[in-house]
Amino acid sequence: MSLHGVTTVEELGIDPQPPDLIDETYKPVHKWGQRPAGFLVGSRFADADLFESCDGNRVHTQPSRSESTPRVAYERRIPKRGTVLASAAVGETDVPRENSVIGWQVGAGTVVGIGQHFTFDGVPSEYLTTLRMILRGTIKHIARGEAAMYTRPRSGAELTQVRTEIDDDPHRPSYHFTPPANWMNDPNGLVKCNGEYHLFYQYNPAGPYHGSIHWGHAVSDDLVHWEDRPIALEPDAGGPDRHGCWSGCTVLDDDVPTFVYTGGDGHDQLPCLARAADDDLDTWQKSPQNPIITDPPERPQILANDDWNAEFRDHDVWKEDGTWYHLIGSGTEDAGGTALLYQSDDLLDWAYVGPILVGDRDEDGPIWECPELLDFGDLQLLQVSNYDKVAYFLGTFDGQTFNREDSGTLDHGNYYAAQSIPDGDGRYLSWGWIREDRSASAQWDAGWSGAMSVPRSLSLSSDGTLVVQPAEELTRLRGERETIDRQTLSPDDPSPCDGVSGDALEIQLELELDGADAFELVVACSDDSEERTSIRYTDGNRLIVDREHSSLSDAANSDPQSIDEVPQSDDGIVHLHVLVDASVIEVFVNDRTSVSSRIYPTRPDSTGVSLEAVGGAVELYSADMWSLESAFTDDSSAEATSNPEINLD
Repeated sequence: MSLHGVTTVEELGIDPQPPDLIDETYKPVHKWGQRPAGFLVGSRFADADLFESCDGNRVHTQPSRSESTPRVAYERRIPKRGTVLASAAVGETDVPRENSVIGWQVGAGTVVGIGQHFTFDGVPSEYLTTLRMILRGTIKHIARGEAAMYTRPRSGAELTQVRTEIDDDPHRPSYHFTPPANWMNDPNGLVKCNGEYHLFYQYNPAGPYHGSIHWGHAVSDDLVHWEDRPIALEPDAGGPDRHGCWSGCTVLDDDVPTFVYTGGDGHDQLPCLARAADDDLDTWQKSPQNPIITDPPERPQILANDDWNAEFRDHDVWKEDGTWYHLIGSGTEDAGGTALLYQSDDLLDWAYVGPILVGDRDEDGPIWECPELLDFGDLQLLQVSNYDKVAYFLGTFDGQTFNREDSGTLDHGNYYAAQSIPDGDGRYLSWGWIREDRSASAQWDAGWSGAMSVPRSLSLSSDGTLVVQPAEELTRLRGERETIDRQTLSPDDPSPCDGVSGDALEIQLELELDGADAFELVVACSDDSEERTSIRYTDGNRLIVDREHSSLSDAANSDPQSIDEVPQSDDGIVHLHVLVDASVIEVFVNDRTSVSSRIYPTRPDSTGVSLEAVGGAVELYSADMWSLESAFTDDSSAEATSNPEINLD
């Protein structure tokens, strides 16, 4: 099926969701300038019959100037049954949101739809060869009858199979949760139910870009080994979430797990509800009353822009004394970000109370996303993501307003959209999305985007200070251990861990600067130090993740990330707890704060580790290093993976 033929998929019973981008007068020259147009091929399908004769993932099939040709694609929605095989490329620009080539399995047969950039009429000869090769490849594949390739993966087993198809990427983490393929962002709907931890997350099945958001699902019984489950939520055509099922939470309503999430409909973001229809939390039924709040409040005046009638999204819901409380993230026109409070008796009919706190725009950000209130007894913690970072406020909540007493930054790097659940003994388990820091084109070529942090433990110390640590359950992944005895490091000394290497490591250090300008933990270091990432603690009480030499690739961000004023530990010693996992680094300092970073080494030998003193002596009290096993196993059990080893020369 080509061009306008793709618009008939609903009538022919191929897919109930037809393309939503239909333009009969499109010319590449109008929108993109005088550049050729063609296909942006999904990395999983580059070797398929359709594209096997093409050179690379970006294939031009049309000239820069042409007569008007139809443009048919899935843009704000994706096919319900089909798999996106390719999007669009115009000149050197990737256009991943224009899903142009779709594959369907229909019974025992195959359908391929090519909705744009596939006309032969009037096309110069230099493009005809490519067009003919794609057409021949398409016919060859249909004749071969391998329809299963185009089955949109839905079951946990199918998603796990997709995961294995792209696991050869050296930048893919092994113990941080990542999507089976394509795009992932915010953690959603975290809940412990029937002895299992359920992680839902923002997911785009179409490709590694933000768009057409669904809810992915994974489950664990030990917080470290994860099993893929079927997609939990997907947009409904004509529904209040037709353009995306965005971030939300899970609550237990009479022991029934219930989602409260943001539905995207045109320019509106409104709260919706869905209830679990099975004990495994694989199937969900949306409420016929959606949206459960039909309009944002009139006061305070909510921020709006060209995309949204109101910035009104993300949900934190809890029950206290028979009343449901509901926080929604927003921003105000005359001040900064805010969390708006609603109350209800039944999760369906909500009464607006007002903002529990309004921040200063310059200090606290213009919009607060993913607000959540954590209750530590005498003190509460309001945690928000403000476009820049995850910020928190310590104080007290009286049921209507939050009285701010202190504030801080939970993470100073790529960590965002944190969500938490209580887990007994005064701790919360918290996850955040660790964003990519390489170009969108590099993410497309990799076939996946986004990683989840390891579960973190949040608690308050006896003096009311926030304590941030990796959850102790992470120790279950430990393999071989390397311990370094107490010693004094001088600038000319060889590294005491010379020969230790790996790209899946846990490192714990206790040290004190004894006249040194800085201490450096170097990770992901090549044999000649051409690639290296330095985690540097300075005598100015500053911690820096120096990425200047982290990668030889121009696609990777090389900007440093820093904690400009490290909170002091109780004993005055610097405690560093570092997790290295391929492209992900998480650094916890003094159990008080953290910085999450992304690095993309290009050399296979960029796995070295060293400890270095700069400008003077460093007293190293202790150093322990472990290699960590994968969180993904064939049967999702810890026993299925042998203990990993630290490489020693």
